Amino acid sequence: MSAQCEVTAKRAASASMSFFERYLSARVAICIVAGIAPGQWLPQLFQAIGQLEVAKVNLPVGLLIWVMIIPMLVKVDFSALHEVRQHLRGIGVTLFVNWLVKPFSMALLGWLFIRHLFAPLLPAAQLDSYIAGLILLAAAPCTAMVFVWSRLTGGDPLFTLSQVALNDGIMVVAFAPLVGLLLGISAISVPWATLVTSVVLYIIIPVLLAQLWRRALLAKGRATFDAAMARIGPWSISALLATLVLLFAFQGQAILQQPLVIALLAVPILIQVLFNSALAYGLNRALGEKHNVACPSALIGASNFFELAVAAAISLFGFQSGAALATVVGVLIEVPVMLLVVRLVNASKPWYERA
Repeated sequence: MSAQCEVTAKRAASASMSFFERYLSARVAICIVAGIAPGQWLPQLFQAIGQLEVAKVNLPVGLLIWVMIIPMLVKVDFSALHEVRQHLRGIGVTLFVNWLVKPFSMALLGWLFIRHLFAPLLPAAQLDSYIAGLILLAAAPCTAMVFVWSRLTGGDPLFTLSQVALNDGIMVVAFAPLVGLLLGISAISVPWATLVTSVVLYIIIPVLLAQLWRRALLAKGRATFDAAMARIGPWSISALLATLVLLFAFQGQAILQQPLVIALLAVPILIQVLFNSALAYGLNRALGEKHNVACPSALIGASNFFELAVAAAISLFGFQSGAALATVVGVLIEVPVMLLVVRLVNASKPWYERA
């Protein structure tokens, strides 16, 4: 193990939920009110913000999304990729669930619940858009919060680090084709030019900038890097909340007319989280992996890179789309649902180790 990789793994093991992260769901709920109210009072202002576009990219949101994503990607240590071979079974389960089960199971759940079971209760014009948002949410594995979930379960920090680095590398090349495939299967028109532009703007460029920034900080010493991470850590959540205020300002009328929409969209997301985490957890047990590997494998299989999903949904379908709203519902339930999964895997440790 390289010295840098070992230090990074130890830092990941000591990660804890910040004040912003711990109360993320409550803050999203506040953003709903903070966005809907001024959106109804000052519609001209938000319409003007929505029109600040260049090549279909909204400039205020584009800036906020970079502030959201880049600080998270600075934490990713791609030098951990050589450690993947140490836990091939756990990594294999993670990749199988993240890329071959999770997106497809979400597409299936979206088709079942949104297009059929809940269709009479939802606006007909937005059904395809809701499904697209759910697919975008499931197609991006978690990048940052998984370190917190791993620590809360006593997960192997080096395994967590290596699986995040590997997933991020795969996401650069697989996100656009996977989303395009699933949207096509769901009979949803694929705006390929916008999708590729979103990948370049919100994955490739942020990854390159973040890794350059990471190297520059580490060149000045680990203390400088840690101090910078402490300063920029709150930027991501703050930018996310600001984006959500804008989004709810545009979605306000739809939410007021259909307040049940958020609860209905939460159902397939909740089922998907519980199903994929249980699948990854069970497969690791069947393959004989250690509990401290099975936990982060299950947790990254369940959680989402919701910042990227929100960005892609806004770019592809717009602020007022059902896709954007569906990804925001994922943000709303992320923390409480993942804490439930953490509790379940911790409580089941005696059962797991009896195998």
